[in-house]
Amino acid sequence: MRRHGMKTKGRFTIPTDESFVDGTKIIAKKWGADAVRDCDGTRLPENPRQFGKVYNTYFVVRGDNEWARQHPEEAQRIFLLSNRNLATGKTLEIEIMKGFLKDEFDPDYSYIDLWEVYDRTTGIKHEKWGYNTISGLVTVENAIPFHEYTVTFLARVTWHPVQIYNYLTNEWTCEKQLTYDPAFPETREYVKRHMEQWCEENPDTSVVRFTTFLYQFTLIFNDLGKERQVEWFGYAQTANPVLMEEFEKESGIKLVAEDFVDSGYYNNCFRNPTKKFLKYMDFVERFVSKIIGELVEICHKHGKEAMMFLGDDWIGSEPYGEHFKNMNLDAVVGSVGGGVTVRMLSEIPHVKYHEGRFLPYFFPDTFFDGNEDGAVAELNKNWLTARRAIMRKPIDRMGFGGYLSLAAKFPKFVDRVAEIADEFRTIYDAIDNKKPYCRLKVGLLNAWGKKRSWMSHMVAHELWYQQIYSYQGILEAISGLPVDIEFLTFDDVKNGVNQHIDVLINAGDAYTAFSGGKEWLDEKLQTAIRKFVYNGGGFIGIGEPTACEANGRYFQLADVLGVDEEVGYTLSNDKYNIQKVEHELTDGVKSFDYGEDKKNIYALGGTKVLDIAFSDRFKRNVNVGEVKMAVNEYGKGRSFYITGIPYSFENSRLLYKAMCWAANKDLNVCYSTNVNTECNYYEASGKYAIVNNSKEKQVTEFYDKSGNKSIIELKPMEIKWIVE
Repeated sequence: MRRHGMKTKGRFTIPTDESFVDGTKIIAKKWGADAVRDCDGTRLPENPRQFGKVYNTYFVVRGDNEWARQHPEEAQRIFLLSNRNLATGKTLEIEIMKGFLKDEFDPDYSYIDLWEVYDRTTGIKHEKWGYNTISGLVTVENAIPFHEYTVTFLARVTWHPVQIYNYLTNEWTCEKQLTYDPAFPETREYVKRHMEQWCEENPDTSVVRFTTFLYQFTLIFNDLGKERQVEWFGYAQTANPVLMEEFEKESGIKLVAEDFVDSGYYNNCFRNPTKKFLKYMDFVERFVSKIIGELVEICHKHGKEAMMFLGDDWIGSEPYGEHFKNMNLDAVVGSVGGGVTVRMLSEIPHVKYHEGRFLPYFFPDTFFDGNEDGAVAELNKNWLTARRAIMRKPIDRMGFGGYLSLAAKFPKFVDRVAEIADEFRTIYDAIDNKKPYCRLKVGLLNAWGKKRSWMSHMVAHELWYQQIYSYQGILEAISGLPVDIEFLTFDDVKNGVNQHIDVLINAGDAYTAFSGGKEWLDEKLQTAIRKFVYNGGGFIGIGEPTACEANGRYFQLADVLGVDEEVGYTLSNDKYNIQKVEHELTDGVKSFDYGEDKKNIYALGGTKVLDIAFSDRFKRNVNVGEVKMAVNEYGKGRSFYITGIPYSFENSRLLYKAMCWAANKDLNVCYSTNVNTECNYYEASGKYAIVNNSKEKQVTEFYDKSGNKSIIELKPMEIKWIVE
């Protein structure tokens, strides 16, 4: 443990460029930085090793326009779905590029045999159509009047979408970068030659920061230069005919355009994936891991480490997938939006170290005149949220992205980063990579399971979506709670829930990949979970868990949960269980935040209703009231239901209490009673860390591992370390 006030150094990376050398020296010393990196669109200064370790950005599939212009046929490709078009007669003309940014895409007429026209009113593929390469029009013949039609067409990606984003955000004016695809043998050999040459030409580079690899997540812009489709998990840009053909040869499965556009959903993470597309994803992962493994080998030959930036062209390099290890990477780095992204990064296997880029990025949208206090506020919010997760499983390094010269204009921001950098190093040294005590084991149940660990309900780097923040709060809470978490698919539990699991969680809107939809029609799945809970396990449902209308129920495990949702089919069934009862989970809490909430939830007989809302329009003692929270006894087990649980200190505590209650675990073990505080215990070193997550002074009751109680006072944002 360092002495109070002692300046520390290391585990910190800062951006720099050739125009800000002297400023970099000052800030590097202040922040204790031991590494520098370039930023997309900038160049490192001469002799960058004067600052320590040197990270250099490397692009595999963009950046060499000369090669791209010489080989236009080897560009990246994507299937695009046109706008829906209404037929008013038997002939319909469709302008396929209407609504798309023409600088980003170019229709690929060389693979016209892969295009598809669909009658979206019937969902049937339409065979009678033609096209005009000059006008860009597709003519649908023998159309049915007042049916809607779409064209799914293959397009070349003629401007890398992340560079488009930077043009819009950072006001770039440099040459627009074309793309190329190593799925083509000639380009594949070229990217290996280029890697070799680049390593030779950059002797100062210590770490090659791949940004990222081969295939961009789905990022489609509209004709106004605004984002039209953003799917951080999307495999749309892997639609290379060479890959499709190789996949068919290997698997016997023929992919068509509709498999990629998925009726316009582009296989987004909220859709239950088809078995066919999961197999294709696995194929792409194997292909990407093989190519990148060869490039990493070249880096190692030249004495350089290889780092993956988890963002941009990351598709096919699923960090929790079974092929990730084959790339033999040294490190990963990603943007830290909160506790969830910390854990997503810090738990990635098969690498030597993990690094987080904290917010705010040093971009003009934050660092502009008059916004210093706003920048500091965003920094503090981001740090306090991320710190909870760091206490559970720390990243190895931290840093920032963007243009350092912008941040340097804000001295209060610079000073606050210096404090945070020291605190981060103190935490890291104190924990010493030892696993903290965990009170129970939780299994999160959805369609993606382990492959998308810590990514449930995450979109585009943790951007706020109205429909999902009430669920993402689950993982944000768990990221800093003393629980082990395992990510499970429905197939993982069909033959029985592993005995080491204390509590299962199923959460999400009905029919999404997260709640499960039609997966719940499988009697083996229902039976396995009923058996698990009946024999003493815990089950937590949030939103519309197990929802799929069938056999007289909407929630297929309504008997376990003790609640169901009225969808209009059972309005004539009287519902008498509307009395709110006192319970240890809600003791002392006056109000609850359910986020976007769910309506029309009712309690079955025998269920304990912990919170319920009543209409002011009509009052009687039956058929009124909407349950918000409930608990149920089921055999030897217990269930907890809540309509939504966005992240807050109060909701995080409620979730933890519910998990302990459902698992029948004593709460007052390694526990801090004040909801603004949390307790972490490191058994290997005998250290307790009592953390104040707020910006105000707090007083809390603290229970050690034996249940002994003491009173702890904490300064704003303080961590108090106690050695047993």
